[in-house]
Order: sequence, then structure tokens, then C-alpha cells
Amino acid sequence: MLLTHARIETSLTLRHGEQILLTLLIPLALLVGLSLLDFLPTGELGSLSRVDWVTPRILALAVLSSAFTGQAIALGFDRRYGVLKRLSATALPRWLLVAGRLVAALVVVLLQVVVLGIVAALLRWSPSGAGIGAAIVLLVLGTLAFGALGVLLGGALRAEAVLALANIVWFVLLLAGGILMAPSSLPGVLGDLVALLPSGALAEGLRAALVDGMFAWDALATLAVWAVAAGAIATRTTKLT
Repeated sequence: MLLTHARIETSLTLRHGEQILLTLLIPLALLVGLSLLDFLPTGELGSLSRVDWVTPRILALAVLSSAFTGQAIALGFDRRYGVLKRLSATALPRWLLVAGRLVAALVVVLLQVVVLGIVAALLRWSPSGAGIGAAIVLLVLGTLAFGALGVLLGGALRAEAVLALANIVWFVLLLAGGILMAPSSLPGVLGDLVALLPSGALAEGLRAALVDGMFAWDALATLAVWAVAAGAIATRTTKLT
């Protein structure tokens, strides 16, 4: 049942034009644009090439787009149209409804990483081989954390509110959540707070893995806390209608 439900959720996501724009085309455009054009300040790059600096952060953006924003919006409108209510009347247990969505999110993230990785490689991206395993662990845990947050948002508010709020959060985290601006470049306490956000933790963790070949245990712990906390709250607040 889990595999069948996850396959259906994955196919629905991949057939949705707006979802593809958000989850793949925008990250792809940012990857190419930031790698080829002189948008980044020199101090941010250090000795790195633009594509080496940009790629880990765009991978974090891809997870944010699909697991959080896309998940929240899809769930909000499924509730509005009575999809969850009808599914709850079948043999599917409630935990499997959520698990199927999370598995589908993992599949979508895998496809995103493959496409973005190929394009980055064509742009001469050279990740650290020692950090590939750490990056995979962070991507999985990041997907679970953002997926739980997406279920928390999409399962509690009206569809219109979810649509507006999910997109606002996406823009805020992109610009000031540690993705396009490293927490270390932000002043004082603000940088410390951004590093504790799931977006900042995932982006910095992927940078440490793919650039330095290191396992960022603090980023892993931060993502685990967000995943557990958001999942626990979502189980209490998610409504079927």
C-alpha cells in the first residue's frame, strides 16, 4: 500500500506544471545563472569557483521547494477538495497517508539531485568525493524535516492561506534563510539564528560535505530536531478537511 500510494503521489507531482516550475526549473535557472554570471560577492567565494559554491545551496533550495512548499500547497488543496477525507475512508491508515507523501518527496528530490548534478557537472562542478555519503544523509534528513513542516502547514490552514504563506516562506528562506547568503556573512546573532533554521542547516551541511568533504554533525542534529518536532506537532494539528 505504501509503495502504491507513493507512486501515485509521485506521478501527480510530476504531472503538475506549477510544481515542476517550482521544484526544478527555478533551481535550475538559479544554478546556471549564479554559476555563469557575476552576481556573487568575491568575499563569499574565497578560492572556490562559482559553481562549487552555488551547487550545494541550490540542492538545499530544491529540497525546500519540493518537500516543503510543493508538499504544503498540494496537501492544502487536497484537504479543500476532500481528497484526504475520501482516502481516510479506505484501507489506508492515516500514518500511511503521510508516509506515502514523504516517500514521494524523496523520489522527487532524487530526480532533482540527478538533474541538477548533471547540469552542475557540465558547468565543471567538482564536489569532494569524501563528502558524497554525508550529502546523501543530509538530503534525506532535510527532505524529512521540510516534508514534516510542509505537512504541518498544509494540514492546518485553509488552502488559500497555505498557498500564500508557503510561497512567502520560500522567498524568505531563499533570500535570508542561509541559502543564497551564508550564515557566516550575516552580522552577529542573526547569523547564529539563521544557522539554526532547517534551510541554513541543510545549505551549510551540504557545503561542508561537498566542498570540504566533512560531516557537519551540528547541521544533522538541527535537521533531526526540526523533523521530530514538526512531525509530532503535525500529527496533532493535521485536519482531513
